[in-house]
Amino acid sequence: MEKIEFLGLEINRVSIFGLLFNKVMLLAYVLLGLAFFGIYEIIDIRYFSEAANAHASGIDPTNPELREAMRLAVFGHVSEINRQTPWTLFIVNYMYMIYTGSGVIFLVALAELMKINVVEKVAAAFMVAGISMVFAGLFTIATDLNVLNMLSMFTSPNMGAGMWLMLPLYSVYIPFVLFEIYLILTKKRELARRLALPILIMSIGVDLVEYYIQAKLFSMNTARHLWTEFPALMFYFIISAFVSSLGIMGIVTFLVHKGKSEYKELMTIIRKAMLFFVSVLALYEVFAYMAVDKDWTLIILFGEFKTMYFGGYILLTLALPFLLVFREGKPFLTVLASIFVIIGGYIGRYIFVYGGNANPMSDRFGTGYEKYDFYALASSFNYENPHLGEVLIVVGSIGVVLAIYSIFNSLFSVGDLRENH
Repeated sequence: MEKIEFLGLEINRVSIFGLLFNKVMLLAYVLLGLAFFGIYEIIDIRYFSEAANAHASGIDPTNPELREAMRLAVFGHVSEINRQTPWTLFIVNYMYMIYTGSGVIFLVALAELMKINVVEKVAAAFMVAGISMVFAGLFTIATDLNVLNMLSMFTSPNMGAGMWLMLPLYSVYIPFVLFEIYLILTKKRELARRLALPILIMSIGVDLVEYYIQAKLFSMNTARHLWTEFPALMFYFIISAFVSSLGIMGIVTFLVHKGKSEYKELMTIIRKAMLFFVSVLALYEVFAYMAVDKDWTLIILFGEFKTMYFGGYILLTLALPFLLVFREGKPFLTVLASIFVIIGGYIGRYIFVYGGNANPMSDRFGTGYEKYDFYALASSFNYENPHLGEVLIVVGSIGVVLAIYSIFNSLFSVGDLRENH
């Protein structure tokens, strides 16, 4: 393919049609269409529901429908987010995409630091997949925060808030990762070699800071003991993210490198790494639920979440992948394990977020759980299924991943083998 050079980058001379309307982009557009329909649904239910407003109160204050609308407004059931379950599927998807994408980038940096030559040669595809997932996570959380909340992060910053810390974090993190990708793709090999080691060390440092800030976001929710008492939460996020990240790397390797000389070696490395981190995560799970508040442990291990925890998370993330990668076998077994840990890892994030909301934490006087709502029954378990709009946005976020990866690959052929450092 004919190429043009710009700032040391070889850019494929591809047509606009080939760039924006190839098969992957068409699939991305379908998924993004679902996401935008989901955004419409969320905006409609949040801002145009039958909740009370000042105009209605002044026109007909005795209207029974108005009283019901006032009840909805006061007790927080107007939209998909309420007092009982303030963090929902948006947070699940944000966590999964951000942590897994960052984990891919982190693992590539570690592999380069350890001089694993074959990973260095294919680093571009992994790094682009990782940063694409980071953008998908930010896309999800942007639909949750809304424009006014994001604007207030600039106009009246609360520098002690975990949410605000994301602003400087990603203002540094994303350009940093893009610069790493530039060094992998550039023909300016001498510059790349001189900057390789300090960039790799800084990359690992930035990744650690990112996971620390993410853990801080959860640990500030003092009423949610699953999040505040989970031991060494930052390292739990890192280890569990690495398991899902290796699944993504396994799928990328299968799709991009199958049939090529490097395929089997890459799959062997992913298999060994997956075996190690799955084992560590299994030990972590046992220890963690011995340390967490028993109210949350009982709900997740023996209560309403037990089927999802054991039949979804433990089976797909730990048991089946361990059996598939325990002994060296055909690369396809690693691909199958990769699919399982991707699905199981998502279930794990779902349980962590919804499980954190599950205990009402309202038994303040030791006389039983209190009612959130005058009309409601007292409950010892909080859970509401995700709203359709949330589900569509989450499915659509995959379109963000596909679109960004496709554009990078069309322009820079990131799936090609490269001699780097």
